[in-house]
Amino acid sequence: MVDSLRALASLRATRWFTDEDVSDDVVRQILDVARWTGSARNRQPWRFHTVRDAARRAELSGCGAYAVHLRSAPVVVLLALDHGWADSEFDGGRVAQNIMLAAHLLGLGSCPVTFFPQENVERVTAIAGYSHPWQVRTGIALGHPAPRPAGRSAIPTGRHALDTLWTSDDAGHQR
Repeated sequence: MVDSLRALASLRATRWFTDEDVSDDVVRQILDVARWTGSARNRQPWRFHTVRDAARRAELSGCGAYAVHLRSAPVVVLLALDHGWADSEFDGGRVAQNIMLAAHLLGLGSCPVTFFPQENVERVTAIAGYSHPWQVRTGIALGHPAPRPAGRSAIPTGRHALDTLWTSDDAGHQR
């Protein structure tokens, strides 16, 4: 159990990838795990579209301020959500996290990206072959992790201490 918790806590975003391919079998395993993610009223308001083509990944990398790493990922999973439901975004976050955790447990790196502004959402939705009420606001880069480039990252590292995040109104319990 402790090893499982360590594995969950060790998930980190990977923005640098090797050129090594990710097999269709591994992608299928990841998406098969993802489809079991819980959702409100079991609607499962998601669909998955994978992109391997380098030119298409380069196009996707220009569809958000923080999407540049999609260019180097061997596989990008585009997550289409049925926006006919108010809770689809919540369910989408759950399934995205499970995609990332499944990839992590299989030794792959991943990093989510949000497509914005709205014209980029529409562009990526069309690339994935979807239309209203479906929208693609999230992509997930998948691949074998490469070493981080030398230098200092602009992205902070570490985590806030649990005591700074957790409060309770239960007498005798945490704060």
